[in-house]
Amino acid sequence: MAVFFDGRKAMISEKFVSAVKQYSGTQYSLAWKAGIHPVTLTQIVTGYIRPLPGDKRVLKVAAILGIEPGECWEVEVRRRVVEANE
Repeated sequence: MAVFFDGRKAMISEKFVSAVKQYSGTQYSLAWKAGIHPVTLTQIVTGYIRPLPGDKRVLKVAAILGIEPGECWEVEVRRRVVEANE
């Protein structure tokens, strides 16, 4: 069996998610302060949607939370397992 790493996909960092969850107000109010819909924020935090690095919605929320832009994303390495027929 061989494992190949065939791509990278950005995902929101744990630091960002934790900061959103620990926000002193509601996620609803945080979303509106950032100028995004509350459902969109929920989808970002839960991983339902995965914004690319530099996404303005994430950066607006991060600015309110005091998080640096580079700390908002992690890189998930997708891997593909290939079984060789011998």
